[in-house]
Amino acid sequence: MSAQRLCLALDLADDPASIAEYQRLHARIWPEIATHLREQGVLDMQIWRLGTRLFMVMETTRDFSAEAMDKAAVENPKVQEWEDLMWAFQKPTPWTEPGNKWQPMERIFSLAEQPR
Repeated sequence: MSAQRLCLALDLADDPASIAEYQRLHARIWPEIATHLREQGVLDMQIWRLGTRLFMVMETTRDFSAEAMDKAAVENPKVQEWEDLMWAFQKPTPWTEPGNKWQPMERIFSLAEQPR
């Protein structure tokens, strides 16, 4: 089964101390959160930062479902605790749909798809 790649964006509150704490919390996420992600088909997840903008790259199984992961997250008190804590640091981008946090990005270029 091949993987799929998802790219999402989110912003952080513009506060150096908050950003440092957010990064500290992500240096070693709670084990329950890592288990939840893996159980949902997330093979790898990376978060990159430039200033207050975050960029997440998720490698998932081909049958990964964001809707199923969201449903499982709502039903998991530890995941909800983590999400509530993270929301204290995060804010939606200007382009984020209401009620969402991480906003899917549109791929506009791929070198692999260019003629040789």
